[in-house]
Amino acid sequence: MFNSIVTVLFQAIVPLSIPVIVGALLTKHKNLDTKPLQTLLLYFLIPGLIFDTLYTVDIVMEDVYKTIGFSLLNLALLWGIAVILGRIFKLSSSERAGLTLISTFTNSVNYGLPLVLLTMGQLGLENASVYVVIQMIIVNTIGIYFAARSQFTIKGAIKKVFSLPAIYATIAAIFFKTIHLTVPVGIETGMAMIAGAYAPVVLAILGAQMMKVKTEKLEHTVKTAFWIGLSVRLFLSPFLAWVCLTILNIEGPLFSVLFILACMPVAVNSVVLAEEFNASPKIVSKAILWTTLASFILLPVIISIVT
Repeated sequence: MFNSIVTVLFQAIVPLSIPVIVGALLTKHKNLDTKPLQTLLLYFLIPGLIFDTLYTVDIVMEDVYKTIGFSLLNLALLWGIAVILGRIFKLSSSERAGLTLISTFTNSVNYGLPLVLLTMGQLGLENASVYVVIQMIIVNTIGIYFAARSQFTIKGAIKKVFSLPAIYATIAAIFFKTIHLTVPVGIETGMAMIAGAYAPVVLAILGAQMMKVKTEKLEHTVKTAFWIGLSVRLFLSPFLAWVCLTILNIEGPLFSVLFILACMPVAVNSVVLAEEFNASPKIVSKAILWTTLASFILLPVIISIVT
C-alpha cells in the first residue's frame, strides 16, 4: 500500500501542484491580482467548460441518475449539518454562508478531474465528468444562493443565479445534445480551448489564494466557524459520502470516482463566491489553504484504499 501511495503522490499530486506553485510565486513576486481572474472564471471559463463537457462526453444514463442522486443526497446532508452547526454555535449570517460553502463544495473540477484521469484513466474520467458537470451546475446555482443569502434576500439570490452565464451554457449544451444538432467545428474547437484553459487558471488562483491567506489572521469571533468547517470537510464529509454511496447501492469504478471527488479539499470557486457576495471570505480562503495542504497526504491514502 505504501508503494501505491507514493505512486499516486508523484504521478498525480506533483503535476497538479505546478500551476499552484506558479500562482503562489506570481503573487509573492509580482503581486498577482486575482480579481480579474475571478471575473474571467465566472463569466467566461466556467460557462465554456460546462458547455464543452456536457456536449462532448459520452455517458451511461444509469450512471448519470446514480451520480445525480448521490450529488443531491450528499449536498442535502452537508447543507443540513452546516445549518445545524451554524445555529448551535450562533454564527452570523456571513459566517453561516461561509461555513456552508466550505462544507458542501469540493475542488472536483480543477483538482479532482485531472487527479482521477491520472489515477483511474479514461473510464474514471467519463464517470468523473458527469459528477463535475453536476457540481459546476450546483455551485453556480445553489452555491450562489448559499453565498448571496448573506447579502441579499432569497428572491435577490435566485435572481443573481440567472444573471450569470453558466446556467445558460448548461441549457444550450443540453439543447444541442438532445436534438442531435452538431455544433460548427470552429465553435466546438473554441469551446475546447476555453475548457482547456480552466484548470491551469483556477489552480494558479488557488496558489495565489494560499499565498495571501498565510499572512491573514482570523478574528476571534470567526475562528469557531473556520474550525467547524475544517472538521466537516476533512473528517465528516468522507463518512457521509460513504454512507450516501452505500444507501444508493453504488459500486465499482463509479463508487471509487464519486468517493474520491467527494473527499477533495474546499472548492476554489467557494472563495470566488465568498468574495463576490461577502460570505466570510477569510474563513473560506483559510479553509482552502489547509484542506488543500492536508489533501496532499490524505488523497493518496484514500485513492490507494478505493482503487
